[in-house]
This record gives sequence, structure tokens and C-alpha cells, in this order.
Amino acid sequence: MADRESTVINTDVKQKDLSEALVIAVTTRAIFSLEEEHKLYLEKGKEEYTRHQQANQDKPLPPGTAFAFIQAVQHVNKKILERNPAEKDLFDILVLSNNSPESGVRIINSAKHYGLEISKFCFVSNEDSTQYLKSQGVKLFLSADRTDVCNALQRGVSAALVFQQEVQAPSTPLRVAFDGDAVLFSNETDQIFQEQGLEEAVQYEQVMENVPMGEGPLKAFAMHLGKMRKKFSQEKSPIRTYLVTARSGRDMGIRAIKTLREWGLEIDEAFFMDGAPKGPILAQIQPHIFFDDGLHNIQGARNVGVPSAWVP
Repeated sequence: MADRESTVINTDVKQKDLSEALVIAVTTRAIFSLEEEHKLYLEKGKEEYTRHQQANQDKPLPPGTAFAFIQAVQHVNKKILERNPAEKDLFDILVLSNNSPESGVRIINSAKHYGLEISKFCFVSNEDSTQYLKSQGVKLFLSADRTDVCNALQRGVSAALVFQQEVQAPSTPLRVAFDGDAVLFSNETDQIFQEQGLEEAVQYEQVMENVPMGEGPLKAFAMHLGKMRKKFSQEKSPIRTYLVTARSGRDMGIRAIKTLREWGLEIDEAFFMDGAPKGPILAQIQPHIFFDDGLHNIQGARNVGVPSAWVP
């Protein structure tokens, strides 16, 4: 059967220039809570699911894990346009969905109900919908499906797996927290730590102190975020970024700081946890999203109500 792809342009929202915008693609299960519907889909099949969605098309879906993040992103756009109405370096949000256009009406209606500025809804019946990410200029992809995320990363798109949880919408500004190794940075030191232990990893870092680390899967997204942040003074910025890493500041922090400096990536606050749990500090920061490659750190973040996304 041929792939079917249907894109609904949201004419209520100003369309962005894809070559300049920071395009974020989210799946329906990342932005809305669809756990019951997903269960129905798995147990009863696509037709029953479609019938259910059509029967409930005017009933808004509850917010999902990435919902507050998308709301905060909209606030950043508002602040950028207040500064310069002609600015093109804006966030652009599109929804990528495996729903058919028929069952997608509820998703469009839900977005309108909450006032979400989503520029496009792409309904793709294809098994691997991530093939459309590059053509849409996507810089970050958030999905509740692990296969989708792995496919996106293989296509060279920053991507992370969102875990469903109840999320209290934190206030603005947009706060994004990143882990270091295997997220912002490459996993070179992580590999040495896994294979040879902490002492060898520390020695390696000291020898390599002045050599910037390789880039991790979320570097490109972080760099674009940093570029947007530089449009404002630090006090007035609607974006705040955080590095929350298991590295110790004494032995392994210097190279991380020097790498960020070499990249020209300014981070508002950096926390070198020396292997301590990240949950308590994340509870203080209250980020709209936290990216980490360690499932134990993701669980710790979720335990304190922080929206989390795993980078496999």
C-alpha cells in the first residue's frame, strides 16, 4: 500500500520561514495525554480508535508531557516579536501524527481549544513518519515512541523520548535543562568510564582538558536555543538554559566549561553533581523539559514532577 501523507496548514497561525525558524516536531502522544486512546488502539485496532476519536472530536484532549514546553516556546516567540516584529528566527511547531486525517480532527480541535500556535498538522499513515522530518527543517523531535526517536536520531535530527506524566505547567521563562555526556557532548568519556572505571575517565579528562568534546545528539538544538537567547540581555531573556551533569566539578568540570566556551554556547547555570541524584536540583529549577541519556535520571526527574525526555 502506498504511503499516505496529509498536511493541514493552520491558517490561524503565521507560517514561519523554515530556513530560519527553530522547527520543533511533536507527536500527538507527546503533546496530549492519549494513554486511554492508545490502549484502545492496541487492543481494538485502528477502526475502533478512529470511531472513538470521531465521536469525541469536540472533547479536548488533556495536556501531555510536552504541553507546557510548547506553551513556554510560544511565550518566547511573543517576546521576540515584541522586540522586532520582522524577526524570522522564531520557534515553529508542527504536529506529526500517525492518525488518519479523519481521526485527526480531535487533535486539531484540541490545539485550537488551548490556543496552541501549531503551524502544521502532518497526518502520516506510513510506518516510519520520521522520513518527513528533514524536509520540514525539524531541529528537535519529541515522541512517545522509542522506534520513532531512534529513527530520527539515525536521520541526524535531535530527538528524545517523552514519558507520559501529569505535568504542572511551570511559569515562564522557557527553562530547558540538559545532561552533558551523550546529550550535549559526545559519549567518549562515558565509554571510558563504563569500560575502565572512574579513575581512568578522570585521567583522560585531565589529559584532554583543552580539547573540546565531540558534539552530542542535542548540540544543534542547544546552539539554536543559545542563538535566540543572545537576542536579549541576561536579565530580560525569555529563555534560560541549564547543564545538570553527573560529572564532578573538581575533576571533570573544566573540560565541559571549556567545550561550551569553544562552541560559543552560553548556559545560565551549570550543576556538577558528582554522581549525586539530579531530582532535588531539578525540583528547584522546575524546567519545562529535561534531557538525559540515563533512565535512572529520567525516573528521578519524573518523581519530582519534572517533564523529562530520554535521549537513547
